[in-house]
Amino acid sequence: MSILDAIIQGIVQGLTEFLPVSSSGHLSLVQHFTGTAGESSLLFSLFLHVGTILAVVVAFRKTLWALIKEFCVMIKDIFTGKFSFKGAQPKRRMIFLLVVATLPMCVFYFARDFFGQFSTDEDIVVEGICFLITSVLLFMACAKKDGKKTAANMRYRDAVAIGVMQGVAALPGVSRSGSTISTGVLCGLNREFAVSFSFIMGLPVILAASLVEAKDAVGAGTMSIDPVVILVGVVVSAVVGYLAIALVRWFMKSNHFKLFAYYTLILGLFTVVIGVIEKF
Repeated sequence: MSILDAIIQGIVQGLTEFLPVSSSGHLSLVQHFTGTAGESSLLFSLFLHVGTILAVVVAFRKTLWALIKEFCVMIKDIFTGKFSFKGAQPKRRMIFLLVVATLPMCVFYFARDFFGQFSTDEDIVVEGICFLITSVLLFMACAKKDGKKTAANMRYRDAVAIGVMQGVAALPGVSRSGSTISTGVLCGLNREFAVSFSFIMGLPVILAASLVEAKDAVGAGTMSIDPVVILVGVVVSAVVGYLAIALVRWFMKSNHFKLFAYYTLILGLFTVVIGVIEKF
């Protein structure tokens, strides 16, 4: 894999991780048509996710810092006997909600090999179908009026629903941000809060998945990518990802997410057709 490949894939990752169009699906297509698909490409994709994690940390640094401070206070309350679920402030409720939303990933963890095979095979029909699924979710969310739920009144079953969709988004072509934000909007969440919750919720999951897959790759002897190439990919995905977050916020405020619904619909149909043609 060359530095040019790293730059191209870093740009694709940075844009598509946060835009509701599926980063894994686009990376899978890029790797498919450039002939860089395989175990090493899967490992490189995980490193690109590290770059986008950095983008989220910087973009939501104020919210994350507030949650970290609240977590420390909560630990203190536990040891001093002042802790209580009832009457929790919004920041503390958001911590609870994030934990609940992450729990479904414990189940999806055991299916990671099943999901991973679609990113390394030579068949792109599955990616096409998953793009269409993303499109349907986006159309449904765009038709929903802006909700009023935030951390103060969001229900735990809403968090579970969003968490389940985060697990399903392991399929290449199902957008993690698109599916989780759409699910949040369909559950009645305020659109801006749905964006923040989706991105912050993804931090521990993406990091944990990257560490697990990296360990497996090193153990299997597939760590064959030039460190310089990896560094370039991470930096590019981080910078582009930060800019993409700002773009998502603008699209959400202006209620133009339907553009991505049309985009994933067209891309999904195109990918399915190309995938079927390649079989003959």
